Amino acid sequence: MKRGERTWAFPTPPVILATGTVVGPDEGEGPLAADFDLVHPDMELQQPTWEKAERLLLEQAVDIAISNAKLKKEDVELFVGGDLLNQIISSTFAARTIGAPYIGTFGACSTSMETLALASLMVASGAAGKVLAGTSSHNCTVEKQFRYPTEYGSQKPPTAQYTVTGAGAALVGASGDGPKVTAATIGKVVDLGIKDPFNMGAAMAPAAVDTIQAHLQDLGREPGDYDLIVTGDLAGVGHPIAEELLKRNGVPLEQTTFRDCGLLIYDVGRQKVQAGGSGCACSAVVTYGHLLKRMKKGELKRILVAATGALLSPLSFQQGESIPCIAHAVSIEA
Repeated sequence: MKRGERTWAFPTPPVILATGTVVGPDEGEGPLAADFDLVHPDMELQQPTWEKAERLLLEQAVDIAISNAKLKKEDVELFVGGDLLNQIISSTFAARTIGAPYIGTFGACSTSMETLALASLMVASGAAGKVLAGTSSHNCTVEKQFRYPTEYGSQKPPTAQYTVTGAGAALVGASGDGPKVTAATIGKVVDLGIKDPFNMGAAMAPAAVDTIQAHLQDLGREPGDYDLIVTGDLAGVGHPIAEELLKRNGVPLEQTTFRDCGLLIYDVGRQKVQAGGSGCACSAVVTYGHLLKRMKKGELKRILVAATGALLSPLSFQQGESIPCIAHAVSIEA
């Protein structure tokens, strides 16, 4: 199963049986709105706090994924989830209502592919038959925790990114109809000394490059073996940096299409989202909504999703630490 240094290649690939995607109003005004299962018209979701609203987003995404698979909650043997809030409370509290055995993970914005990779490993190894992978983020909860209180209304530089409000869940099984998870490459922590939390795209770009190169090397592949390679949320600053670094390192990107979820989910020129999208839900809803629907239509046959994460905390930033980053990549085939 292990290929090279960091890649799991699944001899009998697990299947993504169904997905569920739920987003907020800003994402509903973006170019991918039609690809999401549920779009909320407001940020509150009729909840008393933003944190409770985020938990509800994840619960709804999970319910939709289970319903789309024509299964019941009792059929889920394991839930793997994570988010950006302290003690990953959105996923942990949602696990109470899901009722399945639970493994909590933290990979910052890389959590979507981290949970999908772990869910696929569990299924491929026989540890579980049906596993849910899910994650969420909410613009107001993340802004309040990592930057300034939303009510403060502080201005942000152009390098800042806009946290996606949404949640994505995928139900992975050993067999059935759906795209297959054929391989996953686990990232290493990369830190080049960037300390600015308003420039996470630049901080995360080297980690994305490191994981993409490791994936290709471990499997003996070229970028042209994929119809699409997409990064998680490097957005308008980090994605060009990653593209330049890959070219400098001799990775022939002209063989394939190279995109970023943070640039796909919003109309950056029209919407007030600074450099583009970020957050755990960014790569989750773009992958489970938009990209898998393109695969279902036959537009894409093999994709590589390299979700990126900045592993800082409010405490580490206050103490002057630089930003360690990571990227996890998953290969999905129709």
